[in-house]
Order: sequence, then structure tokens, then C-alpha cells
Amino acid sequence: MATSSPSSVELGSDEVKDYICNACEDQNNVETCADFYCKQCERFYCGNCIDPHGKALAKHTTFGRVEIDKWPVSKKVVDFLQTCDVHKDHKIHQFCNLHKQLCCPQCVSDQHSKCSKVTPISELTNTQPTDLQGLSVELETVMGGIKSLQINQEASVQSLQRTYKEHGAVMIEQLHGNLNTNIDKCCNSSVGTSGKNLKEEMCWSVLSILNEFDNITVKELNEIKEEVISIKGSVTISIHKCTSLHNDWSQFHEIVQKIGDNKELCLIASIKCKHIIQQALTLLGKSGKAFNVQGKSKHNVRIPSDSDSCGISGICVLPDGQVLVADFNNKRVKLLSQQYQVVSHWNVRANPRGICLITPSEVAVAVNTRNIHEVQFITVNQGKLVPGRKFQLQHRCTGLAHHQGDLFVTSGQQLYKYSLNGKLICRLYNGDFDFGVDTCAVSPTGDRLYIISWHNKLLTLARDGTLLATYTDPALVRPDGLHVTPAGQVLVCGWQSHTVLQVGWEGQSKLTKLATREDGVRFPWSVCYSSTTSSIIVGQSRDNILVFRVE
Repeated sequence: MATSSPSSVELGSDEVKDYICNACEDQNNVETCADFYCKQCERFYCGNCIDPHGKALAKHTTFGRVEIDKWPVSKKVVDFLQTCDVHKDHKIHQFCNLHKQLCCPQCVSDQHSKCSKVTPISELTNTQPTDLQGLSVELETVMGGIKSLQINQEASVQSLQRTYKEHGAVMIEQLHGNLNTNIDKCCNSSVGTSGKNLKEEMCWSVLSILNEFDNITVKELNEIKEEVISIKGSVTISIHKCTSLHNDWSQFHEIVQKIGDNKELCLIASIKCKHIIQQALTLLGKSGKAFNVQGKSKHNVRIPSDSDSCGISGICVLPDGQVLVADFNNKRVKLLSQQYQVVSHWNVRANPRGICLITPSEVAVAVNTRNIHEVQFITVNQGKLVPGRKFQLQHRCTGLAHHQGDLFVTSGQQLYKYSLNGKLICRLYNGDFDFGVDTCAVSPTGDRLYIISWHNKLLTLARDGTLLATYTDPALVRPDGLHVTPAGQVLVCGWQSHTVLQVGWEGQSKLTKLATREDGVRFPWSVCYSSTTSSIIVGQSRDNILVFRVE
């Protein structure tokens, strides 16, 4: 068959050009877009070259672009589909049923040599369904979600910038107010003093206020500025992922239309299409993949200076694999190494109830007692915990979750949304006596919120607080630990039932029971997933944390 190249399609770094005229290529080594295909010659012709061909070979059957469905699959399309994504100089020949991956010989040698079900593609064409049309529709649906996500993320960046400017304006306004108040005090108390003394007193007062502004307020503004920059960078990366995935889909969709009835190519295309769909669902936080526990370990997080047994009420994993735990009983936040050894700790003013990631090196901690309700920010700097700013709340603070500058706070009865500078935005959900709001989590895209109480229910809310789903389970008694993974997998603990469950992202069904009392789970209080180590970390009411390695 004549060589040709598909075009106006670009996937990753692989440039794919449209069908080119073979006659022009032969005569002038020039790539000219083809307009016709000759079935007998198995060659492509442009508008200028088709006339000489027609005169010489008048009985040959040719198809124009209006009948492009009768054109053969171009060599570049074939090459693109058959080329291994990892090893660009190898062709795909096999499929690993265990890992659901297309494999070239190098892939098999490096990663799948011990897999029991590695089958040649040619042997699967009659047994594996392709349904490219159905996959194309599914792909188009999830890509609509990707586009909406991108729009929302771009709006989040603008919102973050507004929050920082508003906070700066409030700080400046407070400075002016303090200056005016102190100047008035100086003037009111100046009876009997000379003008020189009054001037000196006012100067000292102004200097004192300015120094306080420099030492406290400027530091606070810098902290928020760094948070905004970090979160903006994270959102920007996510936006780029959306753009790249959307481009991949558009280009891949165009290629799929040209495959025809070539069974092997259809099978490869369908597998790659499913992979793109899974990537999109993961980016949307809608992964339906259930974790499979591969092993477990136990680690003691008590330190000699602890006055009580450890009660791990919150867990947060940093991108580098370090772990922060909130020790309720000892009123401490502890930093654990990647080997789960305590390397640093910081005492907070009251019992820490929950902890969430703000930036790659900063967390927010919910601190609560009868008289203290506050959010404390803590930064990890060279293996040390450094306290930052904090803000007070007018209600209890029992749980925290963060998404792109929005801080979600539970009070035991309500769910609130705050800005990072402590400004109350709104109350999202009001519980009742039968259903409090003890703990919350947020989906990776921010479009779903999850809340639990000790009344054996998991609720899923829309971002505006609208109830979407309610989940109950006999294995979920007095739930008191909640986390959502970067792929949208929902993890929830049953404190009294001694269980760790994975619930679907819709919040309507159980995917799997990850751990039970038989696995060593005792009164689980908190849970978190580490992408770095592919592990689920469970905090308990005693000194130990459990680490379950998962796939």
C-alpha cells in the first residue's frame, strides 16, 4: 500500500499530517495535501495530479474527500496507534490482562515478564469488545466536564487574587483606624502638657503602631500572599492538564474516525480511548477504582514528653511524603518522616480536631475547647513545625477541608465556608439534633462536599450545600474519620464498628471494606491517603497509626 500521513492531528509530541499526494512526493519530494485516492494504484493524488492519472488510467476507481470513509487507514495513523507510549521505538503487540495495559516487547521485559496473562493483540480481536462509537460518546461527555472544570479553576485563580487584595485593604484600614484612635487619645489626654510633649507622645504612639503593623500584619500578609501564589500555581498546573487532555481527546477522536474496520487497530484505539477516559475521570475526581490492600504496618507516634496516650484526630500528608498528625489528647501537632517516625512537634492552645493541607508546606489545624475555637496555620520548614497566623471563630471548630482558597469548617452542627484570612463567606449546611456535622471533606474539583456525624450517615452535598446523596451502612457505626483522595475516592471510618470503608465518589454505595478489627483497626479516628507511598494511613484512639499499602 502507498505510504501516507494523517494530519492536522497532534497527540503529545507525535505530529500526524493529512494524506499527502504520492505523485508530488515522488516528483518533487514535496508534501501536498491529497484530494483523491485510487483503489487500484493504492496511491493518493492532489487536484493537479489526478488529471494525468485519469487520462492514463481511465478505468481506475478513485474516491474524493467526500468519500473519505473509503480511503485506507494512513500509515502515520497506524504508526501512531501501534507505537508504544513509553518506548517510542517499539510497536505494541501484546496486552497485559492483569494490569490492563498495552505492551511492546520492552514493556513485557521490564514490567510484565511475571504476569500470567500477557496476550498477543491478534488473539484478542474476536473476544475483546471495542465499541468505539460508545466510547466516543462517553469521552465527549467527560470532556464536557473537563471544560467546565477548567472554567471553574480559572475563576478560582481570580477569586484568590481578590481575596488577597481585600485582606490587604482591610489591614491598611485597620492601621488607619488605630492611628486615628491613638492620636485622638493623645489629644484628649494632653490637657496641661506642652505642644512639644504632645508632639513627642503622638510620634511615639504612631511609631509603636507602625512597628506592630510591620511585625504582625506584614508577616500575615506575606503568609497569605505565599499561599495565594502556591495555590495559584497548583490550579494553573491543573488547568494545563485539562487543556492537554482536551486536546488529546479532540485529536484522538479525529484519528478514530479513520480507522475503519481494521480489528487490531480498533482494539488498540479502544484501549487507548478507555485510558483517556480514565485520566479524565481521575482529573474530575470521579475515579471508580477500588483500592486493594497489599500489606500493612503499625507505627508508634508517642514521644517521651507526651502526658497522655495519643489520640490521632487528624492526618495530613505532604507532597514529599512527610505526614502531619493531630494528637488530640496531648494538644500537639506532630511531624512524621516518610518512615512514620516523629521528627518534630508543636503544642497548640487546645485540642486539635482536624488538619488539612493548604499549600505543599502549610496546613491548617482546627483547634477547639469549650472557650477556644480557632484555626491555626502551621508551616513545615526544614523538618521543623513553624506556627503562623491564626484566626478566631464564633462557633466550635471540629473539622476542616480546603479547596483552592476556600476553607470549609464544621462546628458539630453546621458547615461553614471561610476565606483563608478568616472571613466568613456563608453557612452551607445546617444540621439538626439527629444529624450533626462533625467532619468534612471536599472533592478534588471542589464540586462535592462530604460530611459525617456520629449518627451513622455520610452526606454528599453540592458546592452550594444542596443535598445530593445520603449513605448508611451497618459497617459504618459512629463514623469519625473522612478523607477524599486526589482521584476522588472517598474513605470513611466507623469508630465504633472498627472499620475503614471506601465509598463511591457519588456517596451512594460502598466500593470495598478496606480494613476491619481483624486487621488491627481499633476505634479509628482519622484516615488519609498518601499518593507518594500508595498507602492509607489510619489514626486511632491509642498510640499507634496503621499504614495499609494499597494498589
